[in-house]
Amino acid sequence: MRLAMEKDLETVRQAALLLEAENRKLVAKNLELQTELLKLKGLGVEQLALRLAELEQQLATRNKMLFGASSEKRNKRSKDGQAEKPQKGHGPTEQPKLRFVEDPVELGDVATTCCPHCKGTVAEWVGQFEESEEIDVISREFVRKTIKRKKARCECSRTIVTAPVPAKLFPGARYSIAFGAHVVVSKYVDHLPLERQVKMMKRDGLDVESQTLWDYTWAMAQLLKPAHERLLQYVLGKPVVGADETWWRLMGAKAKRDGGDGAKWWVWCVGADDAVCYRLEDSRSAAAASKLLGQYAGTVMCDGFSSYISLAKSTRKFRLAHCWSHVRRKFFELESSFATEAKQVLDLIDELFAIEALCVTGPPGDGMRAQLRADRSRPLVKQIEQWALGIRAFPESGLRKAIEYMGNMWPGLVLFLDDPAVPLHNNASERALRGPVIGRVNHFGSRSKRGTEAAAILYSLVESSKRANVEPAAYLDHAARAALGGGLIPLPHELAASS
Repeated sequence: MRLAMEKDLETVRQAALLLEAENRKLVAKNLELQTELLKLKGLGVEQLALRLAELEQQLATRNKMLFGASSEKRNKRSKDGQAEKPQKGHGPTEQPKLRFVEDPVELGDVATTCCPHCKGTVAEWVGQFEESEEIDVISREFVRKTIKRKKARCECSRTIVTAPVPAKLFPGARYSIAFGAHVVVSKYVDHLPLERQVKMMKRDGLDVESQTLWDYTWAMAQLLKPAHERLLQYVLGKPVVGADETWWRLMGAKAKRDGGDGAKWWVWCVGADDAVCYRLEDSRSAAAASKLLGQYAGTVMCDGFSSYISLAKSTRKFRLAHCWSHVRRKFFELESSFATEAKQVLDLIDELFAIEALCVTGPPGDGMRAQLRADRSRPLVKQIEQWALGIRAFPESGLRKAIEYMGNMWPGLVLFLDDPAVPLHNNASERALRGPVIGRVNHFGSRSKRGTEAAAILYSLVESSKRANVEPAAYLDHAARAALGGGLIPLPHELAASS
């Protein structure tokens, strides 16, 4: 069974339960064999107990990764040390963007009601209503528009002019630019596969093939390709950027890896506060990273992945800042097995994050951020360093590995103390990859190399639109018309600034 392609949730659940049971048997046997081996090595009782505790901790960590909650939030404590209760309930959400309509309800049979006091018949009280509110839905509608281009002529009828042809994504296109933008947003923002869109459109009265939707998706991507290249140059012009990567499947490819149905590609992203750009490459190597960051000269916020470190050493053009969230994650995973030690360092790291939260993000908060980091964050970082140097842990333990990870990343971890433009973490880049990650779950990746190119271009533009607070469909429509008109295609943040 290939669980990666299985769609039935009950089948996946049963398979997971079987695998968990088998895993427990194997781990128990492993513990038994490890115990015998340690005894043969002549370890003392204390060393043996420590080693067994470490093996059990590794099992607990693996089970938490597989079956535990994905949230990294810790239980908050009140001043008296008790866990704070979650807030319950909320009021109605304001809806200022919705169009307001009135729906008068006729009196009907109640108009014939007889007054029990005067015995008269009630009559309509003009201008008086009992009002309440509800949110309703009006289904979308696809329409066939007849384009009627007006004509003009002179008195002698020897000169006739006609209104210009409306812009089309490509010559002879039957569907509008807005329709193409809708398909793109549905796939790359709402993560709806084209086949699913076909079924949804059919329910609304439109019969269309998935190949037609792909034709319009590809046409939009090719039309806006220059904007994608310019977007990358814009992001790489920033003094500080964030970088991250995640896998992507290229289905139907000749290369087969790990028993899957296609080649494993990688989504590389580099982002700033108001824009993010993606490239899809066939590897996770330093050479692939170089295609995105090879010419960059600034500060790259990233995790500890070796390709970034290797590229930074080889080019010597940019410096690496490392992420405190990744460090925190290492110790968070150990909280159940090394409760005392993990709590000590997590409390210090959480205080770092609390200090950062006091400032507004971006350049407006740089002055205050620099002061807070000098006065409060620097002493905290020193405490974390002293804590790490003073901890005694078994060489192969998870605690020792987490401390070693932090030590290896230390030059990049303390970089934020001297530069207020450097963020404390790389969470923005991780969030930027959520769209592609959800997309690959829904439409399993790309069917062709052209699909990876379209995904890179269109994910870049719609995700940048969201960062610039521009509606993605409105941006795509505007950008496509600018491209068809032969002008410079505005980037999302440029359109936001001009509006």
